[in-house]
Amino acid sequence: MSETPVLVGVAQIEQRIEDVRDGNEPLDMMIEAVRLAAQDAGCPGLLSEANSVRVIRGSWPYSNPAKAVAEAIDSPGAQTVLTQFGGNFVQTTVNVSALEIRDGLYDIIVITGAECGRSQAKAARADIELGWREVPGTPDRYIGEDVPARHDAERGLGMGRPIQIYPMFENALRHHRGDSIEQQMIRISELWASFSAVAAENPHAWIRDAVSAEELRTISAANRPVSFPYPKLMNSNNNVDQGAALIMCSASKARQLNIDESRWVYPWTGTDAHDTYFVSNRENLYSSPAIRLAGRKCLELAGLAADDLDFVDVYSCFPVAVQVAAEEIGLDLTRPLTITGGLTFAGGPLNDYVMHSIATAVERARAQPDAKGLITANGGYLTKHAFGVYAAEPPPVPFQHQDLQAQVDVTPTREVVKEYAGDATVESYTVMFGGETPTMGHLTCLTPDGVRTWANCDDPDTLIAMTEEEFCGKPVRLTDRRAYF
Repeated sequence: MSETPVLVGVAQIEQRIEDVRDGNEPLDMMIEAVRLAAQDAGCPGLLSEANSVRVIRGSWPYSNPAKAVAEAIDSPGAQTVLTQFGGNFVQTTVNVSALEIRDGLYDIIVITGAECGRSQAKAARADIELGWREVPGTPDRYIGEDVPARHDAERGLGMGRPIQIYPMFENALRHHRGDSIEQQMIRISELWASFSAVAAENPHAWIRDAVSAEELRTISAANRPVSFPYPKLMNSNNNVDQGAALIMCSASKARQLNIDESRWVYPWTGTDAHDTYFVSNRENLYSSPAIRLAGRKCLELAGLAADDLDFVDVYSCFPVAVQVAAEEIGLDLTRPLTITGGLTFAGGPLNDYVMHSIATAVERARAQPDAKGLITANGGYLTKHAFGVYAAEPPPVPFQHQDLQAQVDVTPTREVVKEYAGDATVESYTVMFGGETPTMGHLTCLTPDGVRTWANCDDPDTLIAMTEEEFCGKPVRLTDRRAYF
């Protein structure tokens, strides 16, 4: 007989400290968040019965943080789990956990994560050693695969940071849509202003002062250029100290523990899939077969259409991620697409953001028991994707999940060459800035036979032109991995 998985407790915390020596380290924040989640469930004693503690990998030195969390909550025998790196892994871990509770393998699973990016940045500037403790050992289990994310063709040009890759997706999308640079900036600034307005009403958001569309598209001291077309306030904000926790039980265990059913929120369905691990092999830079197939299947399993959703939180590291996901899933860009404010304004604690969006979804579902909501998660360079539907009403059948990878793997891809000399066409590009000065252009180009190749450009006049006029579709001459116009 299948069990029904249910989320019974959630918590979100943040710390804003002036002296980093006064703050908690991420492990302490995880433990605090887990205890608060148990209080939220109205059953602090449930923690000592946890079967498994699952931690989302972060930018801290702990080898087995789940063990320290398990010991702190008086459940030292609990299975310890650590995910691989990626913003998709909160939802993926919820999917895995719901399946295992459904199948009777566990009856109480704790999921947590925390980052202290703000404290780390402040400590580095002040040359302060934070002294976070070591947590040695090996987890009982890992969730996910550790797969290289950069092709040699990208790596050889110094590419690989999200702030280099996502703007290239954005510019490719602009060219695909046939928009001008001005039209694009108006569209994405209005989208981001709508996210900022939601954050202003979110008590857990890191930036709660609403920012207008005009401010978002205007370069200023607080909004310097980073990588064309994105200024600072269109980037994920990792400069936060935030933590969160989720507690999932079987419905029968929740009843045994007398957890009030008004606290229960059900994961209805979940899906997972990834696009090609190397951006170099994507058919194009403005779509995502994995989002299309897995996102739509998640709704289909729940018996829902996009228009049936009462709330949505679309993963929002950069504006293009939201636009691509909305297009692939069939979500109208004019509807609210976040319940938190997104990774710029609510906060982008590295791989943990989706724990905050799910916690907020639980709160939303409790307040609106007939509502159905969709959470999307993204890791890598629009690479790894996970989805979940949530509601306070029980699902028609216990949790359903599908992995759509086999279907994604048969979609078209593209060949790439590392070295190419000759004529080509610019597919997309970005310009990196140092202060307000353009310093380097990165381009992806298509050879006459449709093979992708990459190049850099550092000519100052060309870099300025690349920010003022459309370079996608321009002819270019490539020599020694340099672009000449």
